Amino acid sequence: MKTVLALRHGVLPRTLHLTEATSHVDWSSGTVQLLGETRDWPETDRVRRAAVSAFGISGTNAHVILEQAEEPSTHGELVQPSGTVPLVVSAGSAEALAATGARLADWLETESELQLPAVAHALVTTRASLPYRAVVVADDRDSAIDGLRALAEGTNLPTW
Repeated sequence: MKTVLALRHGVLPRTLHLTEATSHVDWSSGTVQLLGETRDWPETDRVRRAAVSAFGISGTNAHVILEQAEEPSTHGELVQPSGTVPLVVSAGSAEALAATGARLADWLETESELQLPAVAHALVTTRASLPYRAVVVADDRDSAIDGLRALAEGTNLPTW
């Protein structure tokens, strides 16, 4: 969380619990250093990236590279991603899942002003997560409708 907040606020936090640097590292070679004090993380022509490593006592190691996110819209609008969108559908039974797919396909055909990413966002944030689930992966409105119709009919579309 500390690294996510550092990326968001453009601040490099000081190294916690630092009394002196380890003598097992040659700190004079290279440009790596421990931060004794918080410092601004300057803006450049590329996004900020940071690496986080965790070393467990059992020998399990975890490493992740985090990247600065895009700024959200100032008007509270959903940022519209481009490309492939997952439409997550769930229901209480297989029959209800098929019926939900059919209703959603019908709705997408009649509500042409709706943006597909907004529909995908609403499906995962405003609907219950029920035991029978399907994900229709779509590049545009037509492929979304085709995928939902296939779900309703119990058929599969080609996968990639």
